[in-house]
Amino acid sequence: MNLLITGGTGFVMSVVAREWLERHPDRRAVVLDRAGLDDTAQAWFAPVRDRLTVIEGDVREPAGWAAELDRHQISAVVHGATVTPISRGSAQEAARVQPEALTPARIVDVNLMGTVQVLEWARQSTSIKRFIYISSGSVYRHQGPDWAPEPLPEDGYVAPLTLYGISKFASEMVVNRYADLFGLSVASVRLSSIYGPMDRATGSRNFRHVPNRVAQMALDGEVIRPNSLKPVGDYLHSVDAAQAILALTEAPRLRYRHYNVASGVTTSIGDIIDWATQRVPGLCFEVADEAHANVIQDPALATGMWGAYDISRLERDTSWRPRDGREAFHDYMDWLVASRS
Repeated sequence: MNLLITGGTGFVMSVVAREWLERHPDRRAVVLDRAGLDDTAQAWFAPVRDRLTVIEGDVREPAGWAAELDRHQISAVVHGATVTPISRGSAQEAARVQPEALTPARIVDVNLMGTVQVLEWARQSTSIKRFIYISSGSVYRHQGPDWAPEPLPEDGYVAPLTLYGISKFASEMVVNRYADLFGLSVASVRLSSIYGPMDRATGSRNFRHVPNRVAQMALDGEVIRPNSLKPVGDYLHSVDAAQAILALTEAPRLRYRHYNVASGVTTSIGDIIDWATQRVPGLCFEVADEAHANVIQDPALATGMWGAYDISRLERDTSWRPRDGREAFHDYMDWLVASRS
């Protein structure tokens, strides 16, 4: 069983690829990505590079990769190639024009039509047993269940407002229709806010969630200046996310078409700073107004796509469980220290 990962030189997908190869020493992974392996990716894949094939190609242009993929006996696909034009975090990001306004047509073209092209290839293959589409919590609306503490389920509450979220939800629907038409076993996973190893600026994504920013600033000795300690997010370590995705890829049976991949709980900026202090004693932080803050989030964004995601479907259909939030965050800080040495 060989696995195809589109977008596999980027953030989460590179973690999926390496996790797959480490889990299965007798199998191979094929990465299809417009970008090749940069220095960070070369180092990341070094322990498993002999079983990794990298094909440089645009998912929208199958003439450049379809024939090559046919030679690799691929039995499962994790389709994660995407353009992620989101901005949430620093004062500079919050003040400037929304990134999706810069290249709106490209966002829709890559995210939606790129998915169609990969599906077109997959439906003609006789070896594909599972197709996992990497979607996003951006498909949800800002408000969730009436009871605020209740996690956000997959059914209902879908009302994307951005081109990114719209293109993701449209792709989910296309994936579902291809499954019905051609007998594919598919699932779409809606990721919450992911942080962890391999999170870096790339040509299709330049955004870092709060745990990443706090960890980096703590290790750099910077004073952390959030606009508030109260804002929350459902944050999940990238290795945990990769393991969940692979659990769905290899599950004997999937009972649903959509799965949240998340921690299932909310964590505040104050919690994350406290965890960082446990690794970096003497860490300095102060709450600042937005004009002087270096970590900005709106405290009002605490439900719907911004709150906790219900992961009961994933827990019912697989043996995967998220790690404790503090344990995962400390693991990330330890990885950062090791990667800097």
